[in-house]
This record gives sequence, C-alpha cells and structure tokens, in this order.
Amino acid sequence: MSLSTDQLISSLNWRYATKSFDATRKIPAETWDAIEESLVLTPSSFGLQPWRFLIIQDPGVRANLRPESWNQSQVTDASHLVVFTARTDLDANDIDVWIERMAEQQGGTAEGLAPLKGMIQGFAQTMTHEARHAWNVRQLYIALGQLMSNAALLGIDACPMEGISTAGYDKILGLEGSGYTTIVACALGYRSAEDKYASIPKARFKRGQVVRHI
Repeated sequence: MSLSTDQLISSLNWRYATKSFDATRKIPAETWDAIEESLVLTPSSFGLQPWRFLIIQDPGVRANLRPESWNQSQVTDASHLVVFTARTDLDANDIDVWIERMAEQQGGTAEGLAPLKGMIQGFAQTMTHEARHAWNVRQLYIALGQLMSNAALLGIDACPMEGISTAGYDKILGLEGSGYTTIVACALGYRSAEDKYASIPKARFKRGQVVRHI
C-alpha cells in the first residue's frame, strides 16, 4: 500500500501548529495505538533510541503541567499530550542494553555484535558528557517530526511545544535523577472550530530559497 504524492502534500498543507483543540473530541484507541507504534519505529543513530515518550493521561498531572507551559490551553484541552524526554548521557550500560536487544530480535548473539558495540563505544568516548546529551536531543527531534507527519496523514492535529519549563516538567513527572530529562512536548487531537489559525495560509519561503540541487 502506498500513498499518492497528492495525498502526501495535501496532508502536510492541512497540518498546522494547532492553537486551540476541541476538548470534547478524543482520538480513537486504534488510531492512537498506531501513533504510539510510529514513535517506537522512529529511526535513530546506531538504533540506540536514547529517549522515552511519556503519554500524559492523568487530567490532574496535565493541569499541573499547564502553568509550566506558559498556560497554553493545548496542554489540558488536547486529546493526548506526549512529553519527549532524552537520555542525559550515553554510557556503557545504554550500549549493552541495546546490543542485547538487537541480538534478541535479530536472532544473533551479543558476542557476534561485538564489532558494532566497539564502534558505538568508540564514538561515544570521543564526546564529552554534554556533547552526548546534545546528540541525544538531536535524535529526539527526529521522533517529533515523525510524530507530527504521521499524525497529519491520519487526520490528527498536533502542536509541538517548546514553550515549556523543562525543569518544571521534570519535577512534576518525577524525572529528576532518572537519567532522562524533558526536551519538548506535543499536544494531539482535533482542532477547535474556533481556532482562527486553521484558515491562515501556510507561509514558507519559496522552494528555490531553501532547496539547492548540487
């Protein structure tokens, strides 16, 4: 099964950073399950997946997060709220866990993957702790982009949210000392009929200004 080029471009033109969600509409369970699975399938360097995606369902927790989000209504009104957290480091244990999982899923052994393990370790050792965290954060934005695109293809509205207090989120979500930290959030659901931004033309530079053929 494939998507037509017209369907792809139409879906991407349809999407926008939804400012006002219809609080009465919820994403069907089957649709949400597919969205979650699309997060699991996000690609990452070496396949390390240095992240956790927190699906915030508790209304009370979401109410507490709203003041840490510049009081943006998307936090409480959207059907679903995803908090993207990244590993604060990349250590030997992270690599070991991934190698074991890869061996389990691909029918091999950890010993057989020793060359790959060594390559990842060598790469990680060339960076400082801060650089490894920054690398993990860059990986996380791949997941955010994939989530928003896939949501649009399914007719689900989304709003990425960097206007949040990551420290405040970490405290409320109990992430302090966990090895993970909040980076960005994304609200998903259905646009409100009152959201004026839905009808504003999408503004982008001309293709020739951002695309170069070499």
